[in-house]
Amino acid sequence: MSIWANRVCGIGDEAAPGLARQLDVHRDLGMSGVELRTVDGRGLHDLDADEVADLRRQIEASGLRVPVLDTPIGNWSTTVATDLDTELSILDRTAAVAHALGCRWLRVMSYPNDGWSDEAWAAESLRRMRVLTDEAGRLGVMLLHENCQGWAGVSAANTLRMLDHVDSAHLRLIFDVGNGLAYGYQAEEFLAKVLPWVEHVHVKNGHRNPDGQAEFTLPDSGELDLAGCIRQLEAAGYQGWYSLEPHVAHIPHLKVSGDPGQLEQSYRAYATRFRAIVDEAARP
Repeated sequence: MSIWANRVCGIGDEAAPGLARQLDVHRDLGMSGVELRTVDGRGLHDLDADEVADLRRQIEASGLRVPVLDTPIGNWSTTVATDLDTELSILDRTAAVAHALGCRWLRVMSYPNDGWSDEAWAAESLRRMRVLTDEAGRLGVMLLHENCQGWAGVSAANTLRMLDHVDSAHLRLIFDVGNGLAYGYQAEEFLAKVLPWVEHVHVKNGHRNPDGQAEFTLPDSGELDLAGCIRQLEAAGYQGWYSLEPHVAHIPHLKVSGDPGQLEQSYRAYATRFRAIVDEAARP
């Protein structure tokens, strides 16, 4: 089976708001999986038991697998001062959804600062990641920290310090190829330092504007070497998924989203162009 059919998926709400269309688009594209973040704008942790049961029925009927659920824990909607009990409640509820879907990975981040000193921010972020990981172990799920918003996403050094501090098999990494555009590091250099802990990959490309802001593009139109990162991963024996997160028509942290037709059209175009990249880069 080709890498496209077996190991490429995408974040559902980047393709469509509703679950049914999310599943249809990914299946139409020949993928075997879909990563879930929101359904009709609602986080998975906000679904009630009947809604989770319906979610499971639709996914089973689609034949798609769900490798990762994306939580808002520690992300751009929080800060290092956000109530931790609330975060633990979200973890508990998302873990229940994960078990219903036969999924074990939950995406998290490590808390943007809230005006604290660097030392205080680091200490509290590390404390929270240990508490959350311990709870994940109790719940029978595993956390995947993304190199995005939060203390550990600032640099590879911070990521490695977090992994060393928590020291748990229930904490591993998502590597997002494009996030370095926003945080000022080179994707391949970051990846080389954290590669042994990477279990899942998010696919983006783009460039930095003259004002220093990241602007995301189609996968073959940015300044990042997506193919180089894929070759680096494959050479190291990576067997995980490559998950599309274009951020072209749908950018949650900026509250930007196109109409459903535009969203689906741009996602399909993105997928088609990425297929050519991954097929070539992953060829033995």
